[in-house]
Amino acid sequence: MNQPAHFQVAIDGPASAGKSTIAKILATDLKYVYVDTGAMYRAITLAAKNAGLDYTDEAGITALLPEIQIEFLPGEPVQHVLLNGQEVTEAIRSTEITNNVSLVSSYQAVRTDLVNRQRALTEQQPVIMDGRDIGTTVLPLAQVKIFLIASVDERAERRFKENQAKGMNPDLATLKKEIEDRDYKDSHREISPLTKAEDALTVDTTGQSIDQVVSTIKAIIEDHQ
Repeated sequence: MNQPAHFQVAIDGPASAGKSTIAKILATDLKYVYVDTGAMYRAITLAAKNAGLDYTDEAGITALLPEIQIEFLPGEPVQHVLLNGQEVTEAIRSTEITNNVSLVSSYQAVRTDLVNRQRALTEQQPVIMDGRDIGTTVLPLAQVKIFLIASVDERAERRFKENQAKGMNPDLATLKKEIEDRDYKDSHREISPLTKAEDALTVDTTGQSIDQVVSTIKAIIEDHQ
């Protein structure tokens, strides 16, 4: 594999560690393109739901892939996600999609398809990409690899506050269990499990403000440019 033509930053880590929040701020500040790989897998999961497929129907979901278009458009406070031209930014964050995306993400054809799409996005511009296997599988030659972590309790608290802000009535104990289950699924799947790349630097966000984490990673990026 050739060295990347443009600078790449890979941010991996478990659910609700702050990857997307941190990656978006860094991309804005550094004028890089932000690629939300998690949203891409969520979009595939939503496409399966919309098609009336069971999430266990690997063959059916695989057959859907050529018909699926995923686009990102700038937006505040979050970028917009379009599935076949339809706005799905909120829909892909539903509890049902969240609880089934790990299964859909485990299918070889889904991962191969999206990895190819993700790599294509790096060919024209510098990128910051976050997910579960960016540093190990998608961008193995990225100049900077970050493995972002936080305690389960803190991650559950963050999701609790996010859901409250959306007008939902979450249960903290349930959210904690869902995060623990997601961690297990992500780290034990056969294809591209959640693992830290050997050359990745661990950044623990527990007890850290967003600004502190951004500052830490910016310093790492500057050291590698």
